[in-house]
Amino acid sequence: MLLEAFGFGLIAQSSLFLAGLAVCWITVPTRVIGILAGFGAGALIAAIAFELVPEGQTNISGAEFALWTLIGVTIFLVGDAIVEKRFGSEGAGASMGIVVGSVVDGVPESIIFGIQIGAGLTVSPSFIAAVFVSNIPQAIAPSADLWAAGWNAAKLAQLWGVVVLACGLAAAFGFLITQVAVDAMGDRAAAIAAGGLLAMLTNSLMPFAYQRGGALAGAATAVGFLLPVLNSPPA
Repeated sequence: MLLEAFGFGLIAQSSLFLAGLAVCWITVPTRVIGILAGFGAGALIAAIAFELVPEGQTNISGAEFALWTLIGVTIFLVGDAIVEKRFGSEGAGASMGIVVGSVVDGVPESIIFGIQIGAGLTVSPSFIAAVFVSNIPQAIAPSADLWAAGWNAAKLAQLWGVVVLACGLAAAFGFLITQVAVDAMGDRAAAIAAGGLLAMLTNSLMPFAYQRGGALAGAATAVGFLLPVLNSPPA
């Protein structure tokens, strides 16, 4: 079961690694990168609204959910500030801000997977698929800029490999939590992920999408948001 949780974490987030390396061999036009980033932003907004918020409000009060959401915002802002100090606020620095957002999103998300497995709950294949697909533009966007800034394939592989490995370990950690706390749920992790994503969307991914995709980035955002709605069954 522990290895199953670890595997779920790796598989769900592995598209970050695959898409992040694809830019080394596939030239993606700047406008297309912006449109993909917009699509990814829309998919992430849908994930926050339809997955993370309902998950986070299952067993905790609205006030506690808000507190953990703000903790997620703080985690992103601190990580982003460290990246900006190291790489600057433009070029590679702006792209690394999106990578930080991927970590703040992926790690709590993976903890939720591990908790679900440890609690004997069914992990929705459609949710895993949604995470896998939404990660693709989220990885392509910053990787294309990092590649243009002089990063090679090995350096990109190391970057995304560490992110994906951290997500696998986070899923295993989520499983271990349930062995200590039988009634453990993923609500706080969901709130942290929601907060980090909201901050990353505003500060990094959506400005990135508009700068490169122009007005079409907004349309792509709407499409990314609507796809999960179209695939959901009627109430």
